[in-house]
Parts: sequence; C-alpha cells; structure tokens
Amino acid sequence: MTKSNPLVVYIDMDDVLCDYSGAHRQHLVAHPQIGYPQSQYGFFTSLKPIEGAIQSVKSLIDDERFSPYILTAPSYMNPLCYTEKRVWIEQHFGLAFTQRLIICTDKSLLKGDVLIDDNANSNGQDKFEGIFIHFGTTEYPNWAVVMKRLVEDQSSFSIEIK
Repeated sequence: MTKSNPLVVYIDMDDVLCDYSGAHRQHLVAHPQIGYPQSQYGFFTSLKPIEGAIQSVKSLIDDERFSPYILTAPSYMNPLCYTEKRVWIEQHFGLAFTQRLIICTDKSLLKGDVLIDDNANSNGQDKFEGIFIHFGTTEYPNWAVVMKRLVEDQSSFSIEIK
C-alpha cells in the first residue's frame, strides 16, 4: 500500500477563522465617523475566533492526511492587515504555522484540493479548481459540519485519501 499525498486544504480567515463581520459591525456602532474600521491599527489582530475554528484547524495540522494553509485576501484599506493577519495566525497556531499563511487577492491562482471560504465569488473562489466548501451556508453552517465532511465523509471526495 502506498501512502497518498495529503489533501491540500486552503482556509479563509475572515468570517471562517475569525469574526470579521461582528467586529466590523461593533466598530461602526462605536465609531460611526470611521467608515472603514478595518483600516484602524489593531483591527485584524483583535478579531475573535469563530467557534470551533481553532481546534478544527489544529486537528487538521496534526492529521497527516491533510496539509492545511490559510488563504486570505488582504484589505487594501489597511496595509497593516498583512502583518496583523500574520500576527493573528501566530497567536492562535504558533510561529511555525505562519509559514502556511498565503495572502492573495485571487484564490483561483492556487492549486489545491479544498477551499473553505465564506464568499463564493469575491476573490476567485468560483474559479478554484478543487472542492469548494461554502462556510456559513445551510450546507456548511459551522466547523463541526465542515470537519465531518473532511474527516468522516472522505469517500465523498473525488480525491482518494488513505
């Protein structure tokens, strides 16, 4: 029996790993004069994790069948977001995992097996050649359902996982 390559899984950050929309709404209410809260220093580093996200990604990191990466689009309104997103990853997953952070505006440019994202077509998700898991939808409302699909229902993937 030969060992197959691990499944390359790209995971979006905003509203998949961390609560971008909730923080955005809170900042707009607290500071209505600031139209783009994401342009403020510390916005991205202070985002709270989505329920189940941290443990789910850590379990993918520890599972040799998977090769997870964080694939996030930058906020052009905040050039600091590049650094802040990297800091957020280090805070929650450790320094070594920051090497698996990819910041790219067109997610269809990357080759991989699975893309987990809350948006279906804002940054090339609709052209991604692998399996698209639309996070936050009726089909994939949370991390428990996503992990069930990835770990328990591997036969549903066209890619063989051993």
